[in-house]
Amino acid sequence: MSHITRLAAALAAAALLLAPGAATATTYEVGPGLPFASIGAVPWESLGPGDLVRIHARPEPYAEKWVLCARGTEANPVRIVGVPDGGGALPVITGEGATTRAQLDFWNEERALLKIGGANAPACTTPAWVVVERLHLRRARAPNAFTGRSGPSAYDDNAAAIFVEAGQHVTIRGCELEESGNGLFVAAASEDVLVEDNFIHGNGNPGSAFEHNSYTAAHRITFQGNRYGPLCPDCGGNALKDRSAGTVIRANWIEGGNRQLDLVDGEDSALIVSDPAYGDTFVYANVLLEGTDDGNSQIVHFGGDSGTTADYRPRLWFWNNTVVSKRSAASNTTLFRLSTGAQRAWVGANVFMVTAAGSRLALVEGAGPLTLTGNWLPTGWRLTHSGAAVGVTDTGDNRTGADPGFADLAGGDFSLAAGSPALDAGVLLSAEVAGHPLDLQYLPHQATVVRPDGGPRDLGAFERATGVPPPPDPVPPAKARGGCGSAGDGGALALLGVALARALRGRRRAARP
Repeated sequence: MSHITRLAAALAAAALLLAPGAATATTYEVGPGLPFASIGAVPWESLGPGDLVRIHARPEPYAEKWVLCARGTEANPVRIVGVPDGGGALPVITGEGATTRAQLDFWNEERALLKIGGANAPACTTPAWVVVERLHLRRARAPNAFTGRSGPSAYDDNAAAIFVEAGQHVTIRGCELEESGNGLFVAAASEDVLVEDNFIHGNGNPGSAFEHNSYTAAHRITFQGNRYGPLCPDCGGNALKDRSAGTVIRANWIEGGNRQLDLVDGEDSALIVSDPAYGDTFVYANVLLEGTDDGNSQIVHFGGDSGTTADYRPRLWFWNNTVVSKRSAASNTTLFRLSTGAQRAWVGANVFMVTAAGSRLALVEGAGPLTLTGNWLPTGWRLTHSGAAVGVTDTGDNRTGADPGFADLAGGDFSLAAGSPALDAGVLLSAEVAGHPLDLQYLPHQATVVRPDGGPRDLGAFERATGVPPPPDPVPPAKARGGCGSAGDGGALALLGVALARALRGRRRAARP
């Protein structure tokens, strides 16, 4: 190694110490044979900027629950990170028989396994710049019980694996959330929430439609790279139910649920309804998958459900999604339900596919105006199954056919094969979505990659890259995507040092004879 290369490598390592706040940050290692044998041994009430809690996987689950009230900074977030075992399994945290550190005292114990915000001890201001990643949290729901402030206690029906009661700049990344009332619950006192690269499945309560895989209300929330699986058997909730302002849902795989997307009004929160970002909801580059006669036959419900129609969301932007319904030959599918005539939807460049006859697919229920432009639909599709009046404007550039040309429909590969009629068929997108570039696509499972850009756009969630190198590696989760947390533990200075070292090594190799 040359002197200058050694210098560059040293810079990369030293950046960990030079980063603001790094000198005073503490790392807590949790697990067998480590300084902290249990989650409850960590002084959660004392965490500060840059602190890192690493929870290591072990053969048996951690039966513990806790509240997080820490405040980090943009440069030095507070991070709670799972460390997988040698086989890649995440550390499991279960609600069954869970206990809490004695120094923590918080309300709504029965609502969560991990709760962010809202406590008596420590005295809790709004948590900020918090990252929770690579944890497997499960079984926060009745009839499971835990030991809390009042002794043995039961979870509420709407308990969540993670409950963000209040928080600013909160990231939930790379976690598995299952077998709880709600997998993820975010309350309206939260803002700037990123939900990314998670596996959320098997949640809800049998016989109930009020608990969901995720149920959120926030000021600005982004979902990306997530895999949503079916809810628990006989559970009637939705896959993703949201009441937020500034909602962005992009490059996810959303399967099952009563509806895949239930995007409704910010009930009980005048602040969300009055937020300037409340007017527009952006949904793009997703795969929405309806199984054989799952729940409701509608894929997306947009507007509201509180009955206060003046507060219903007004505008939905829905583009470059791939929607596949495998409902039986005798069952209908409806893509959209618009709650009232005041809801508007712009629907462009999508692929809509049913395995039943094309006449089993209808576009919409509800009289709200819907613009349909540049989509692929099966031959025989209908405006509506009900026969009621709808406000659809068909721009005349939609395509129809018997087969959209998926690579492997039966195997669940909904990318486009050579010769697909959806290739290079993209249309000019509305100017209102210009702030949301089509730059990512979903990578099965729980990741995203940069969407190729080699000419005219393809329809649907996946771009077919012909004559270009193989797909790139998954996009680093915290890199240039608006999330909390620095790129790795060392931040931008470390990345600069690493890049310099790599560049110098490449230069040296190029100079060799």
